[in-house]
Amino acid sequence: MRKGIGYANIGDSFDDFILIKEAARGVASNGKAFLTLILRDATGEIEAKLWDIKKEDEEVFLPEKIVRLTGEINQFRGKAQLKIFTIRPAQPTDGVHVADFVEKAPVEKDILIEKLTEAIFEMKNPAMQRIVRAFIKKYQDALLTYPAASKNHHEYVSGLAHHVVSMLGIAKELYTLYPQINKDLLYAGIILHDLGKLKELSGVVTTSYTIEGKLLGHIPIMVEEIGIMAKELQIEGEEVLILQHLVLSHHGKAEWGSPKPPLIREAELLHLIDLIDAKMNMLNRALDKVKPGEFTERLFAMDNRQFYKPLFEEK
Repeated sequence: MRKGIGYANIGDSFDDFILIKEAARGVASNGKAFLTLILRDATGEIEAKLWDIKKEDEEVFLPEKIVRLTGEINQFRGKAQLKIFTIRPAQPTDGVHVADFVEKAPVEKDILIEKLTEAIFEMKNPAMQRIVRAFIKKYQDALLTYPAASKNHHEYVSGLAHHVVSMLGIAKELYTLYPQINKDLLYAGIILHDLGKLKELSGVVTTSYTIEGKLLGHIPIMVEEIGIMAKELQIEGEEVLILQHLVLSHHGKAEWGSPKPPLIREAELLHLIDLIDAKMNMLNRALDKVKPGEFTERLFAMDNRQFYKPLFEEK
């Protein structure tokens, strides 16, 4: 059996180090304070409650702190929950580091940047190629480090670059089926569509939303950045407007966060590719943690559905 909290089963005991991702104070019906902890390692995360806390507990058990914990995996409202028996902060002599508990993309950074570079070289439109190349140069380090989201899909180190490269792979296959597609425009839209998350999200370890992210969001941030970059490069023309539209519409609907619906063929395709890759990432990672004949936990971002892993699935 694979080790890690992501592969733990109901009834399993736990005795190991783990990282606090989130810590939120609450008050129980008896008036006593408690902490709701989201704990994570490199394989997944789990919720736990720390009951009857004191003031000093709130000052010790904070996000990005490693703890040594013993407990048991229980089930609460259909989801796994870790019941805490004992907990203490990790000490320097324990030899554990935050990086040990952070999930990473299954593809190395050098391969991700290689795939991005290949896509840029394939582009024929000089205006779009120059804009995309300038953004990659400006944000390369962050792009290769940041997650694609704070939760649900590609929420791990290099997740944003992994998401983009996976989408480029889908686009390349679709282009062979539908050669009418403007490949340059689709590639450019894929590479740029989520770069605003580099300002919307706080980082990798305990990813949260920045003030700019909460007040503006990654879509308006990136639409503005494209306009600024085009002016800096002295690029004018319809390409700039169309790229802004692809970013503006890639969530598909107003209720999903897009100020405009896709009104260009490649914008519609970008939206669909984005959905496919996000959903497949969620499903593959959830199904990887269950045995054939079992259901996953409820996936909130997939309409709170549980997915079944068939008994005949190939190994």
